[in-house]
Amino acid sequence: MEYRRMTAADMARLWELQLAYKAEIGEDQPTEEDKNRLQSAIEGERILFYGAFDGAEPVGCCSVTVGFSTFLYAPSGVFEDFYIRPAYRHKGVARELVQFARANSGVSSLTVGCADCDVDMYKALGFSIPLGNLLAFDE
Repeated sequence: MEYRRMTAADMARLWELQLAYKAEIGEDQPTEEDKNRLQSAIEGERILFYGAFDGAEPVGCCSVTVGFSTFLYAPSGVFEDFYIRPAYRHKGVARELVQFARANSGVSSLTVGCADCDVDMYKALGFSIPLGNLLAFDE
């Protein structure tokens, strides 16, 4: 298995994973406009994607959006877009991908917001420090 940062050059492969992820969790399929906005964000390095590859085949991805935390006065990251193709689950790919993203994103801290049903999975992957509640602004 190879782990590496994905760039705009990987957009076709990344988009396949995005579509599979959205389908699996029951969300609406993203549009071509969504794809273009994602590609622009990747090109502008507003979001960093990391992938797990079995040869040339992408089998998993995740993203880290980098910000800055005054808790440590250093870059911090928000972990999202986590998806591993079903055939590659429970084989250590997820753990390796998370560790690779953490080590290569340049962040000093990494947080994730998730559904209650995913808490144990994220704890098993190393997200073990509770930080209270994560709330989203209602538009």
